[in-house]
Amino acid sequence: MDGRDLVRSVKAVGSGGAAQGLLTVRAAWRRRRADAAGLPRRGTERARVPGPVLGVEPGPGGGVVRFTRSELRITVAVSGAVFWGWDAVAPEPSYALAGRCPEPDLRAVLEPDKDGGWRVVAERVTVVVSRHGAVEVLTPGGVILRRDLPPRWWEPVEGGAARWMQRSEVAADARFFGLGGRAAGSRLRDGTYRLWNTDPGRAFGPGDDPLYLTMPVQMVVADAATHLVFHDTPWDGTVTLREGEEGAGSGHDRAGSCELRMDGGPLRCWVMVGTPARVLHAWASLTGAAALPPAWALGHQHARWGFGSEQEVRRIVAGYQERGLPLDAVHLDIDHYDAHQVFTVDRDNFPKLPVLADELRRDGIRLVSIVDPAVKAEPGNAVYDSGLAEDAFVRDASGQLVKGVVWPGESVYPDFTHARARAWWGGLYKERLAQGFAGFWHDMNEPTSFTAFGESTLPRSARHSLEGRGGDHREAHNVYALGMARAAYEGLRELAPQERPFLFSRSGWAGLQRYGGTWSGDVATGWPGLRASLSLVMGLGLCGVPYSGPDVGGFDGSPSPELYLRWFQLGAYLPLFRTHASLRAGRREPWGFGDEVLEHARVALVERRRLLPYFMTLAHLARRTGAPYVRPLWWGAPEDRSLRDCEDAFLLGDSLLVAPVLDHGTERRAVQLPRGRWYDTVTGAAYEGPAQVLIDAPLSRIPVLARAGAVVPVRGADGGLELEAWAPARGRTGGGLVVPDAGDGWEEPEAERYVTRWEGDEVVVRRAGEDPGEPPYPVRVRGLGAR
Repeated sequence: MDGRDLVRSVKAVGSGGAAQGLLTVRAAWRRRRADAAGLPRRGTERARVPGPVLGVEPGPGGGVVRFTRSELRITVAVSGAVFWGWDAVAPEPSYALAGRCPEPDLRAVLEPDKDGGWRVVAERVTVVVSRHGAVEVLTPGGVILRRDLPPRWWEPVEGGAARWMQRSEVAADARFFGLGGRAAGSRLRDGTYRLWNTDPGRAFGPGDDPLYLTMPVQMVVADAATHLVFHDTPWDGTVTLREGEEGAGSGHDRAGSCELRMDGGPLRCWVMVGTPARVLHAWASLTGAAALPPAWALGHQHARWGFGSEQEVRRIVAGYQERGLPLDAVHLDIDHYDAHQVFTVDRDNFPKLPVLADELRRDGIRLVSIVDPAVKAEPGNAVYDSGLAEDAFVRDASGQLVKGVVWPGESVYPDFTHARARAWWGGLYKERLAQGFAGFWHDMNEPTSFTAFGESTLPRSARHSLEGRGGDHREAHNVYALGMARAAYEGLRELAPQERPFLFSRSGWAGLQRYGGTWSGDVATGWPGLRASLSLVMGLGLCGVPYSGPDVGGFDGSPSPELYLRWFQLGAYLPLFRTHASLRAGRREPWGFGDEVLEHARVALVERRRLLPYFMTLAHLARRTGAPYVRPLWWGAPEDRSLRDCEDAFLLGDSLLVAPVLDHGTERRAVQLPRGRWYDTVTGAAYEGPAQVLIDAPLSRIPVLARAGAVVPVRGADGGLELEAWAPARGRTGGGLVVPDAGDGWEEPEAERYVTRWEGDEVVVRRAGEDPGEPPYPVRVRGLGAR
């Protein structure tokens, strides 16, 4: 027995509720016993490397290179994405891939290379394999973007999962981004990052890692090209990054490096090369198009753990309406459940929930329900009883139900890696729809189980179906929330086929965008939490999850009026714009921070409502191209190193640049501009990039700039669509895309392209394409008087 764990057990019983504390102690010891009995002992391990090359077997799009102790399968897909898998593993089965594996590019051929190696040459990339198993990725011009050294495995002599390690080198000027939701910054500095979805159990800040949603997905940006690499295994692991240095030491460049260590699973990866837009388009083609949110989900949403009653919800909504503040959705947390039990309602405090939902919907406001995966393990609980009948819950190696502790007490967990369990769970949303809910917010799905010590999740020995292959929680943990999102999405499509499902999930994995989005989780209230909010959204977007946002104001504590307003102003330009706070935190309604903050928040809300057609266009483009709504400043110019290091501003689509205020007391801030002319959308002042400029940022607003020549669809005073065009620089043209959307259905309208140009002393806007001519919408041209 570990004495420290005994001390933690005593503290857990003595703190908070004794009954709950005792449950967490029992859960912790039960978890430890289960893993001691159910996990294979590693024992003696045997190290292995590929060894020398023996020969090859060409195949469609590449082939197999044989070494003395492994085989390397290489395939180039028609999209330009490159797959390789050691021990000849194939791309499937995979939870990340959407549907069938991509077709191979038959023009890519495996052929001999120098020094006994082999290579595959394709249109966008060349892959070179050395005779000892190093793999290089080169641009068509021959520049090396990535060099993977021969991998190493450690295999238990008595059998079981092999640990493995892969070291890689990248260009000295390269910068790393991605790995899911990381609070420390969208650009990943030197350090070790864990790949294990984790509930930190408290409000988090920039120093906390890992968090709820991790992915083995990196975007590497260098002068020569951008590449995205995805190691397709959901097992626990770490990524250690080290940026390179040009002219290090004796004047030679020191390459950047990445070391990936995994506890098991196949060693296989995908690599995509090109511009940021091209690689994310290839990534979306591989892992699936982003789910399209209903139009209302792009407006302002308000939540709180602790509304507590229908009366309180009506009071909050009335507060918005009396002050003329736009509101599109209200979220109900676990306090609306009956004793915290999922798919139930507290009939005392929410006696007529469908009536409330109908009233709100008539005012254009939807209700969104939290949904947790844990089910109270109590006979008579309808969800528990039906889940037992379907054999839907996770069991241990002896066949007993695996139990954890969450809000309702002792609970069991659906096995979302089983098709039958997913179908059962998806059908349960019928009860939510009957209560009037229009959207769903998945929480606690890492999955979380409260424990007095140790990991706050299920035992690693817990058994899962894994689509019939069989395995344990070591492999299923990171894809658990992905399976939950799939179950809900597919169930909602069947239950309400005329409406686009709206769901977002705290946890997930590669491919989550197919079913919905995510949010920050319990970000700490404070200026560091505000900065972390932006980091998370940008990083997730570069991993293919375009729809996300933070708890505006932070999850815990009480923000100052200044902090709340600056967070609110940032949130107004993020895809998910939601105020939220915990049961013990201060209020988050805009009128709770004084008249000045209220009026400035009103401006942000009105501007968000005005920009809804632009957000809807960005949502469609994210679905069709993989491009995130929120993009780093280097998106269009990754070779600009000053932009690669800028993390405090972002592009909203192609047309707008947003520079939020992230520090206390700031009334003027420096903004790094990409190349071209940019207009301040409030003052109309013009700035020329590339440059760093100082722009006023009074408490009333944050700097937002429009690209010269841009065409931005906006909502007019009458509620109709209008085009806001910004004058291009003399002698130049511009343009933009518009995707008009009716709201909630499945119709995907054609993208309309508009161009701007000077004709004499006038700026004109014309529709381009097969049906050119005058726009069918009112047009307002801005920036004409700028100098």
